[in-house]
Amino acid sequence: MAGLIKAEDIAAVKERTSIEDVVREHVTLRPAGPGSLKGLCPFHDEKTPSFTVRNAVGAYHCFGCGEGGDVISFVQKVEHLTFSESVERLAQKLGMELRYEDGGSRPREEGLGRRARLLEAHRVAQEFYADALINLRDARAARDFLRERGFDRAAAERFGIGYAPRGGEDLSRHLRGKGFSDDELTLGGLSGRGSRGLYDRFRGRLVWPIHDITGDTIGFGARRLYDDDRIVAKYLNTSETPIYKKSTVLYGLDQAKKAIAKDRRAVVVEGYTDVMAAHLSGVEGSVATCGTAFGVDHIKVLRRIMRDEAELAPARVVFTFDGDAAGQKAAMKAFAEDQRWASQSYVAVAADGMDPCDLRLAKGDEAVRHLVDDAVPMFEFAVRTTIARFDLSTAEGRVQAMRAAAPIVQGIRDSSLRPEYTRAVAGWLGVEVEQVASEVARAGRMATRSARGEERHAPVDTDAVPEPTPQEGRAVMPTPDVRDPLVFTERQLLQLILQFPTMFSGAVLDTIPDGSFAAPAHAAVFAGIRAVGRPAPDESLAGWSARVTEATPTVVHPLLAELSVATLPLRIDSSTGMPRRQDAELILAKVRETELTRRVADAMSALRRISNDPSADPQEIRSMSTDLQSLQRELATLRAGGEG
Repeated sequence: MAGLIKAEDIAAVKERTSIEDVVREHVTLRPAGPGSLKGLCPFHDEKTPSFTVRNAVGAYHCFGCGEGGDVISFVQKVEHLTFSESVERLAQKLGMELRYEDGGSRPREEGLGRRARLLEAHRVAQEFYADALINLRDARAARDFLRERGFDRAAAERFGIGYAPRGGEDLSRHLRGKGFSDDELTLGGLSGRGSRGLYDRFRGRLVWPIHDITGDTIGFGARRLYDDDRIVAKYLNTSETPIYKKSTVLYGLDQAKKAIAKDRRAVVVEGYTDVMAAHLSGVEGSVATCGTAFGVDHIKVLRRIMRDEAELAPARVVFTFDGDAAGQKAAMKAFAEDQRWASQSYVAVAADGMDPCDLRLAKGDEAVRHLVDDAVPMFEFAVRTTIARFDLSTAEGRVQAMRAAAPIVQGIRDSSLRPEYTRAVAGWLGVEVEQVASEVARAGRMATRSARGEERHAPVDTDAVPEPTPQEGRAVMPTPDVRDPLVFTERQLLQLILQFPTMFSGAVLDTIPDGSFAAPAHAAVFAGIRAVGRPAPDESLAGWSARVTEATPTVVHPLLAELSVATLPLRIDSSTGMPRRQDAELILAKVRETELTRRVADAMSALRRISNDPSADPQEIRSMSTDLQSLQRELATLRAGGEG
């Protein structure tokens, strides 16, 4: 039949092509018995390898999903090509001229399928851009950009970097002269079509070629150089095309895959220059996404290369992020997908927040290597990032942080590690291990109920835990919960002061620190009392109460009025008309004990946290320990007096 590839040529392609070499471009294989190789299947997601290749037979089969066939069907499926395109692609790699049923061999460009034509156009475009970077005077800004970031000509050639001329039609004319049609140039994203014809997609920009895993150029990333560039975006990437799907592409993977397979470690950085800096520094397993977030498809690609298999020792994937809020957000998104790895995930953030490119420029290659080698576990980074939003110097802040961190600990896929991580989190928070363990168990119960559909809401999201920030807009003061015995006691003390202001001397009131009241509304009332002081000798109770009201926020005025008239559950001394002094002093002592107990807990928490910090100053630890002992003695004395 006219146009079909001759059967003997198809057989020759299959015979001369090593299926092992072709599969290894996508999957890292290891021995699995005489003549067999095994790896993670590229056609379905799996934790244990079931994809088997027998090179002598020229066949593959996955015992997990059932896919199987020869080298041609593998290329068809993994690269989404037709049968003829797959044969042509393999023949092109062999340097073999195919013959067709219509007679003879067709010219190379006529024998290529659509994908091969687009790949060839991109190969020619890369050569054009690379030549322009070296030879065009117009490219000086691009050369300066690279030089300022520590990249010389050899580095530019290693990564195929080029320059897109500012003219606007230079590349389009060049590709037309090579026999490519307007439709091919627009379909491949190399040119756009306007009212006056074709125009270059990239103009006046530094250009990085983006390769697929086999090394073919499938797109470009372009960096803004000139202030008068009409496209404001700093980076401009090739749009989605038949050969470029950004959700599955990792920049630098073609050069990194050997190191990733050998070391079973992948390093995910954030940009093109970071990949270059990492590779030049010796971290050759580095890759980056191309204008999109790191996602599920990227994970699948890396898992196959690094042999991320459950039955092997854990591989390592290291993410480097900027130290800013955007970097932290990106890290937390990566952590959300951590369950998809069998390997261990780590995060590397330079102490001064520099990315690998800036770090290499400022401190050299060794600093980049140390950055990656010193990465902390993703779990630790996620917890520390979460609890950093809270004030750990307060009991309320520690409780909020503990509740936010508990779902992270509970979500660790290896349950045998949870007790150890629970102890670590308790140390970072400065609380008892039992407290964290209780919250982790609670988070587990919530997740179980949610999975069974017993709750309408999703499991706790650490980003949804509100930060303890001051309230904005109209003030809203929560009503004190008098069911809490401590809150009830401090309410009684305020009633005593407001209804019998001469009962306590100013000196006694001064012994009550500002942080003695657990309820914010009670604290606001006491602040007003302290600001006014005791009544003047000739001042009426009504006049003094009015001054206290003026000194307190409007939002607590209803509570102030209530406390001023509410009945005290205390016996009144008939001789003085006031509550008995011993009862009043007992209430005061309870409030002071509560405040002192809170200070002891805060001091113990701070001491636990600093004791878990390897870089802590021993002298500071001793000083904090001494202060804690002093507080504990004071509390013991107060309690002994109360018992007496």
